[in-house]
Amino acid sequence: MGKLIYGIIVAVILGFILYPSVSNVNPSPQLNAEQPPQAAPQQQESVQPSEVKAKEALIDDDVRITEELSREHSVYTTEQLLANLQKDQALTQASFQKQVSSWLDKHQSVVYIQYGSISKDHNSNSNAKFHNDNAPQKVIEAAAEYLEEADRSVSNQQSYISSPFQVDNVNYFVLGEPSADAKHYILGVVKQDLLDRVRSHQRKNMRLESFQSEKRINVKTVEPGQLKNKSYEAPNTDNDNGNEESHYAKNEVVVKFRRAPSAKDLRQILGQINGSIIKKLGQTYIFKSNRMDTPKLIHYFRKWNVEYVEPHYLYMTNEEPAAPTSFGRFLFNNMQGPELAQTFKPNDELYSKYQWNLRQIGTDQSWTFNKDASGVIVAVIDTGVDLTHPDIEPHIASGYNVIKPEDQPDDDVGHGTHVSGVISALVNNRLGVAGMTWSSRILPVKVLDETGAGSTYAVAQGIIWATDHGAKVINMSLGNYATSSFLHDAIKYAYDKDVVLIAASGNDNTDRPSYPAYYPEVFAVAASDSNNNRASFSNYGDYIDVTAPGVNIASTYPKNQYVALSGTSMATPHVSALAALIRATNPSLRNTEVMDIIRTTAQDIGDPGTDSYFGYGLINVPKAVEEAQKRK
Repeated sequence: MGKLIYGIIVAVILGFILYPSVSNVNPSPQLNAEQPPQAAPQQQESVQPSEVKAKEALIDDDVRITEELSREHSVYTTEQLLANLQKDQALTQASFQKQVSSWLDKHQSVVYIQYGSISKDHNSNSNAKFHNDNAPQKVIEAAAEYLEEADRSVSNQQSYISSPFQVDNVNYFVLGEPSADAKHYILGVVKQDLLDRVRSHQRKNMRLESFQSEKRINVKTVEPGQLKNKSYEAPNTDNDNGNEESHYAKNEVVVKFRRAPSAKDLRQILGQINGSIIKKLGQTYIFKSNRMDTPKLIHYFRKWNVEYVEPHYLYMTNEEPAAPTSFGRFLFNNMQGPELAQTFKPNDELYSKYQWNLRQIGTDQSWTFNKDASGVIVAVIDTGVDLTHPDIEPHIASGYNVIKPEDQPDDDVGHGTHVSGVISALVNNRLGVAGMTWSSRILPVKVLDETGAGSTYAVAQGIIWATDHGAKVINMSLGNYATSSFLHDAIKYAYDKDVVLIAASGNDNTDRPSYPAYYPEVFAVAASDSNNNRASFSNYGDYIDVTAPGVNIASTYPKNQYVALSGTSMATPHVSALAALIRATNPSLRNTEVMDIIRTTAQDIGDPGTDSYFGYGLINVPKAVEEAQKRK
């Protein structure tokens, strides 16, 4: 499914504005989690379907699989609640309501819960019921028949999931779970409004509907297959057409003056362009005009004494929707390659089955050298981070929201939370996934908005802010195909301050340079799969430094969830985490030395020597950490 999404999504040539089609990785033994549902085969048509039809079919598959996955996740979390309720020997309506209310805060899709005991003659007795305040009575009435069926099933010690039913065009289903000792049960009614959100988001992602902000963004579309194995020259930024090969804000430009303009100069400029100053950073200004488009603004400002003038580019996340049906291929008992010796196996619930990526690069083996990176701050320049996720919250430092400085850098997309979990999810806490560094601090810097896009100013300001607030490693799982002098200035500022900058190469299967990954100060990351093959979507070129796992990566997600995503966005935090481990092992190393260690210790998995698909090869975590120790 990833190839199909990649091939047909409408985007500028630079990359994607993308919400992921996500797969929930909480397994449910009753539902045979090791054999996930397969996508329905598409009917062959005598006539090639139009792009719109292909997109609609893809969205239908996304919604259908999401519906199945939401059922599995609901069963898993309900089992946890049932186990907790059983521990209360003197359960009352009040104590039941207290526990369930707390649980519902984390699982807001459940609108009704019933808890009871099962007698020896297999009859169920309801001890307590709880209605979500937002649950209409007609939903409970519509669920009555299914609740009776569920009651009969749990009385016979059988799990139950109903067919979906609709109330006011919203899907619901009923589930029932008996306890492991067959003495108690729990029934629930689950609302699946998630399906409507997924469909709405995906229609926007596929440009079947417009983003709210799209009217002010210049967007160029890509036809299916247009980018496949296609080569490009570096974009020309000396023309006056606004460099239409990339996303940029309409009617806006970034201008860096050679000398600070006077108040009189600024009044003249604003009058002539009929506009305003949006942002200012040093001698760099972002101007917006009410009557000139971007090419005209560029032409106008070249009359002034400027160092550069360029469009106000937008940067997007570099993730590729993952096919949730492929997880079964990545269980540890199916992994290729030699077993690693002297490894530590954490007890995180999803680690053994789903985190093939950490074993592939020897992360567990590296923990015998060093598993404490608590002194290293890793800035995640992204969509923000879920600041309350229990699997990463203890490792989150006080960050910054560039988009809305008065707000917290909370994640309203999910991308930054997923990236952060790869780096520093809690390890050996019996919860969710394991992060690579055990303890590095995540510095969340929100530069991308709720659509997953952010401006040149936001990304540059985020880099500068992170550098000034102690970041030793900066992760940038984002990109654009247009070079920006403004952004490059920020990159050089961080690099000169000894920060290791790491960026995703992009998901367009092209050798066209992607920025910021292409800048010489930045470490560029490509993506590979569980068999050490190049991910089909991964960009390539002579600027690629190394490769890291980037297909079906399980990690944290907002609202106490875990999902699988694919993309060079997911490969990049593996390298950022490795940089943090190296800096923690040997704090005296300069950023250039850290990057050199990662390159020279990588496992060569492509053509012999450095190549354009894998760079120096797949990162080798234990070898890199050991080399850092040797250089003390």
